[in-house]
Amino acid sequence: MREELCRFCMRSQAKSLSGQAGSFFLPRIVNADLQRRVATEEVVVPEREYLFTSESVTEGHPDKMCDQISDAVLDAIIAREAELTVEGFVSSAGTKASPDYVRCAIECFTTTGQIVVGGEIRTHGYVDIPTIVRGVVKEIGYNRAKFGFDGETCGVLIGVHEQSPDIAQGVDESFEVQHGAGVDPIDLIGAGDQGMMFGYAVNETSTLMPMPIYLAHRLAERLTAVRKAGVLDYLRPDGKTQVTVKYIADKPVSVEKILISTQHADGVDIETLLRPDLIEHVIKPVFDEEGLDYSAAEIYVNPTGRFVIGGPMGDTGLTGRKIIVDTYGGMGRHGGGAFSGKDCTKVDRSAAYAARWVAKTVVAAGLADRCEIQLAYAIGVSHPLSVMVETFGTEKVDVERIEEAVLATFDLRPGAIIRDLDLRRPMYRKTAAYGHFGRADKDFTWERTDRADALAKAAGLS
Repeated sequence: MREELCRFCMRSQAKSLSGQAGSFFLPRIVNADLQRRVATEEVVVPEREYLFTSESVTEGHPDKMCDQISDAVLDAIIAREAELTVEGFVSSAGTKASPDYVRCAIECFTTTGQIVVGGEIRTHGYVDIPTIVRGVVKEIGYNRAKFGFDGETCGVLIGVHEQSPDIAQGVDESFEVQHGAGVDPIDLIGAGDQGMMFGYAVNETSTLMPMPIYLAHRLAERLTAVRKAGVLDYLRPDGKTQVTVKYIADKPVSVEKILISTQHADGVDIETLLRPDLIEHVIKPVFDEEGLDYSAAEIYVNPTGRFVIGGPMGDTGLTGRKIIVDTYGGMGRHGGGAFSGKDCTKVDRSAAYAARWVAKTVVAAGLADRCEIQLAYAIGVSHPLSVMVETFGTEKVDVERIEEAVLATFDLRPGAIIRDLDLRRPMYRKTAAYGHFGRADKDFTWERTDRADALAKAAGLS
């Protein structure tokens, strides 16, 4: 018991230094008497209790408008290149059309009455970006000036150019191939950028996502659904949700606070109309479906008292500014790279998807209750520079064995990730709102756990 307690103390100190949400905190033991009391089991370390909060936003939030526009452009480029491939198109330079040829890094900015799209593209085809932009905005619901933005009449400015050949040469032909070290066709593709990416999974929800962000996303989805279905026809597209969950010993035990802020028509009374409607049509259905009790939770609805001016008229929007909403709500770490508008050679996106795939498989395989994966890449290099597995003390076998099993079960070169997750498809716009992870959609291939048995076997877990 004494040995176990000492190991717990050291682990807790290490976790407190890691800065991880939900980690224990135990000050460094410097007092000799305290050391003696810990060694003789006179000190009982209480289970840590804390609150953790995550937010989501609706598709009408200005930042999410930009994410969706960026990914809609990407989807259109991939789809058009696929059409040209079927037609057998060959350019004047002799290059054949192929989805493999596509490179895309599209950013979007929006403010009152204006949308700016810029970035770098490589493709054989032409896509009508202004028409794509207006279509996305109108589908979101900004189709009348009284809503603060109108996709039919807003200004659209395009500033797109070709991808830098300096970048392309390392992606088209990796460092390994250029130096004679390539061993198979997968080695041909180099990472589209340097950086580190994280994936996370935890045994808290059916999708192995942290409970706060999972619930926040479901509330945001439901908020949009009742607006689009006309159930609450006074709602407008912009909105945000937030959920606070109480944890004891790193396990969720109750929902403590629920916050919804939503754009609405002028003249709507918050207390007599909006609040009861949101409880009845948004909060209750979501929590009933998840089988969770919210009766003791504090509920906040539009705390400012008014949210008529919204969307780009209320705040500017920018692609990639909701990276925590896109991932794990702050529960897992983030490497800093955004996703939307980037094709699958950009490891900011594809390797983050792969890291989630691996982390979720580790938990699904029963190797740990909580797992975080870090991957790191160099631009133009095929093989990852590092792979790290962190299980926060929840592992069922040695972490070293889990790490070895991961490397034996998953090929984490960019080309292999693209192949195994089938990422050269026009399916990215749907990822751009309500989270890239924890979604029950067959197109989200990184949510599969079909390698769980193979991983468990490789780790020696029978």
